[in-house]
Amino acid sequence: MSSYAAPLKDMHFVLRELAGLDRVAELPGFEDATPDLVEAILDEAGKFAGGVLAPINFSGDQEGASWADRTVTMPAGFKEAYRQFAEAGWNGLSCEPAFGGQGLPKLVSAAVQEMWKAANISFSLCPLLTLGAIEALTLCGSNEQQRKYLPEMIAGRWTGTMNLTEPQAGSDLAAVRTRAVPQPDGSYRIYGQKIFITYGEHDMAENIVHLVLARTPDAPEGVKGISLFVVPKFMVDDQGRLGSRNDAYCVSIEHKLGIHASPTCVMAFGDNEGAVGTLVGRENEGLKYMFIMMNAARFAVGLEGLALGEAAYQKALAYAKDRVQGRDIGGSAGSVAIIRHPDVRRMLMLMKAQSEAMRALAYTVAAAHDAALHHPEAELRRQNQAFVDLMIPVVKGWSTETGNELAYLGVQVHGGMGFIEETGAAQFMRDARILTIYEGTTGIQANDLIGRKIAREGGATVKSVIALMRETEALLEQQEGDDFAAIKAALAYGIVAVDAAAEHIAAHYASDIRGVSVGAVPFLKLMGIVCGGWQMARAALVSQAKIAAGQGGDPYYAAKIITARFYADHVLSAATGLAHTVVHGATGALALSEELF
Repeated sequence: MSSYAAPLKDMHFVLRELAGLDRVAELPGFEDATPDLVEAILDEAGKFAGGVLAPINFSGDQEGASWADRTVTMPAGFKEAYRQFAEAGWNGLSCEPAFGGQGLPKLVSAAVQEMWKAANISFSLCPLLTLGAIEALTLCGSNEQQRKYLPEMIAGRWTGTMNLTEPQAGSDLAAVRTRAVPQPDGSYRIYGQKIFITYGEHDMAENIVHLVLARTPDAPEGVKGISLFVVPKFMVDDQGRLGSRNDAYCVSIEHKLGIHASPTCVMAFGDNEGAVGTLVGRENEGLKYMFIMMNAARFAVGLEGLALGEAAYQKALAYAKDRVQGRDIGGSAGSVAIIRHPDVRRMLMLMKAQSEAMRALAYTVAAAHDAALHHPEAELRRQNQAFVDLMIPVVKGWSTETGNELAYLGVQVHGGMGFIEETGAAQFMRDARILTIYEGTTGIQANDLIGRKIAREGGATVKSVIALMRETEALLEQQEGDDFAAIKAALAYGIVAVDAAAEHIAAHYASDIRGVSVGAVPFLKLMGIVCGGWQMARAALVSQAKIAAGQGGDPYYAAKIITARFYADHVLSAATGLAHTVVHGATGALALSEELF
């Protein structure tokens, strides 16, 4: 039923030619990330994704995680798959070698994570949360916390969670009420309830390390009074051995539209004597520390949009090749496979082109993240970090919105069979729906983009990105042929659209925040579409150079140029309309809200 083949050809192309794997491998600490090693890692990851994770994706969805007596049991095959995953060392791919990780670049781990998410998104959510907790403890935890928890978490023997949301405190974390009461020994007793906790309880690992937001008794109101605590499922002694059960239990799991094999838990802390926790960093700085996890998770959720779009495309393509239905328009008189029909081909090309654009943008941002942390020159670290900060909400928001669109198209390509669960197309559509909500809705990402990333700095970083896009535009000008003329024209219009919209936001945000905010999501989509088009244009240029150098025998390069042209004509062409909405769309929307709602 569930089949997935990692798109290794495109992954390697993007890693090498667009994201600059060779430059990343020159950064201090990444010297071992040679092309041969990275190729071997991706090949093995592809085998694991296709051979171990994909076969339990559909069955896991149908069976789902189950809860009884404060315990969660995973679907058949998940516990065994996780054991193989941990034993193979996949959990520690990008983690610090000092604690048992392999220290590989985020660029490499991003490609590997795409495979896990495409093959089995429910399974992939467990290591996703664990990696976020690992990063928070690596950067903010005490020496004792790092020594006690990180080696086991990096090895995959223990997993991690992120506990933010409460029944009355969703995206508004200022309303968090969970209490942390200081104890004489320096620990805290945690009391409260958290909801929507992914993998808050399961039977795949020996221990679960919860990172929990809570308030100490004298904490100030609002987000300035939130602290972060480590609360393990089982207590851990000074030698790292598991001890007694902590007072932290899963009291139910949610019944959801999708990701059925991923337990979404209601967690109760301190229903009895109080859950024992230790403070991470300093009191009242928990939100700052939690944002480390959230930024990592937002990028990872963006990868999920890419991954499910790719998986839906693969399934739709296979079905379109096999399904015989209808006459060939303008062709032979007999019935043909539906892939011959122009509209089906259009839908498949929309899926293919946008998946490739999302991959190129995400990997490029991952490479910039590596440079932001490891480049020896401070100014280049700053520039790369600014680029990452600007693009994280775009990768998260645009990729998840697009992933939903591609999952929808996958069902549409299947026709009536797409509505039948047994085909598997519907599962991608159901699973993808949560992605635009996870770790902050698209509206929250868009508000972050226009407020913190555009208005606060007067659009300085987006202007630098526009300058880079204009360099690509100039290179397109030097190419011959209709394809490159079309790509160049579409990218040029897109650049003008982003420039005008960003200028509008920077100029009017302070004086008309409500009006500018109406255009926040359209601007986020505009940024994603144009930045994706920029990457596809770069890919076309590289492919043309490969062909000119005598590598035209590989059909991949000619196909990449055709796909970039399709993206320009069918996706990038929306940029001008989105810019119009950003600049002119506020008045009517706000007036209607007053008159009609």
